[in-house]
Amino acid sequence: MVNTNRTISRREMLGALGATGVTALAGCSGGSDDTNTADGTTTGESGSGSDSVTAAWVYISEVGDLGWSHAHDEGRKAVDKKYDWLETEYTEAVAPEDSERVFEQYAQGDADIVFGTTFNYQDPMFNIAEQYPDTYFEHATGYRTRENMGRYMGRIYQPRYLAGQAAGMVTENNTIGYVAAFPIPEVIRSINAMALGARSVNPDATFKIRWVNAWFDPQTSKQAANSLIDDGCDVISQEQDSPAPVKAANEADVWASGYNAPMGEFGGDNYLISPVWNWEEVYDPTISAVRDETWESDAFWGGMETNLPTLDEWGPEVPQEVKDTVAETEEKIVNGDLDVWAGSMFEDKSDEFLFQEMNSFVDAVDAEVSE
Repeated sequence: MVNTNRTISRREMLGALGATGVTALAGCSGGSDDTNTADGTTTGESGSGSDSVTAAWVYISEVGDLGWSHAHDEGRKAVDKKYDWLETEYTEAVAPEDSERVFEQYAQGDADIVFGTTFNYQDPMFNIAEQYPDTYFEHATGYRTRENMGRYMGRIYQPRYLAGQAAGMVTENNTIGYVAAFPIPEVIRSINAMALGARSVNPDATFKIRWVNAWFDPQTSKQAANSLIDDGCDVISQEQDSPAPVKAANEADVWASGYNAPMGEFGGDNYLISPVWNWEEVYDPTISAVRDETWESDAFWGGMETNLPTLDEWGPEVPQEVKDTVAETEEKIVNGDLDVWAGSMFEDKSDEFLFQEMNSFVDAVDAEVSE
């Protein structure tokens, strides 16, 4: 269960950063270039003092994927530049079956805290955390914790709902395609939120799903997008770690919504908008807590009010009416005046259910979990 009583310290830090947190981080100078080490890891040489902290990240794909790992690495680089007492390291393209070994190498080395950035790292990290109680661990998207292992995620379903409104307003066929990774609660939650957003402005909007069964598989993702387009979808959305579906949509001259990081350069005039991450909003207060010796295991799940999950810039041809509608809804979400699940089958469901038990779809979605 998401225990909000144990997220106070990190929420307070996020609140102190406020909406200007990303701007402040992005505008900071300092740090130096990354250097590759002999074992394939990469270290940011930002310098360290008597109270230095070494933080390590483990990524499921290469940081140049312009997706999930890229977004996390942007967060790493932001905090690396901000603090001269921080040293950062990372290892990219680590398969889940290899992650336990990498986590252990960092724990045996000089890492004070290790971040595992994909759901499939949860159990390997859980095992290593027990063996190395003096090292802190943080896992993204999962639900298991230990005294020295926390978990973190953002309510990306909120900007998903907004992207769904945009998709519902621009579709002419009332058929929106979604290239999905795995049928797990994290993905199902996003699909449902986007579908509810589309239905809020277009009662006839429907979603078709193609399961790729991979987070990062550009070729298969492109094929899935093309299959959806051939099936009549005139808006393509995705839960993938590459811009391949956005590229496919642009080539087919249909609208596209990306994910994780800004993807407008790949969508051209057909680009709509994307839900994106500002992971520095988590990494900054978490690493600061390690240095201040105030870190504690918690289950953080921040919404748009934290600026962790948000939207990127609009595409060049998006109608003003769409922008205005989404802006009005976004204000309601941020202010707490709109719950995206209100009026749906998931209204009044607990955070525990929303986070790790959602396994069915709203009526607008043409999909089955067993696919």
